[in-house]
Amino acid sequence: MNKKLIPVIVVGVLGMVGLMIYSSMNLGTHRVEVCVDFQGRQSCKTASGETRENAIRTATSNACAFLASGMTDSMACEHAPSKIRDLK
Repeated sequence: MNKKLIPVIVVGVLGMVGLMIYSSMNLGTHRVEVCVDFQGRQSCKTASGETRENAIRTATSNACAFLASGMTDSMACEHAPSKIRDLK
């Protein structure tokens, strides 16, 4: 390996690690918990997002992943009654 490439690789790796840490700290300004009732069962999930709507959509999708099977059920679940609680 060329000795001139080692500092470039080190800087690149450190830059990637720094970017990952920075992006995880500023992941979302809104945090919500969504509880979805679907087919007699309930699932509650928490999510963060840049907007409240994005956080709600993500939490709803995560909750429905545990309640629904298949695309039709997933779509129906995402429109089922839910309770939203703002955490941040």
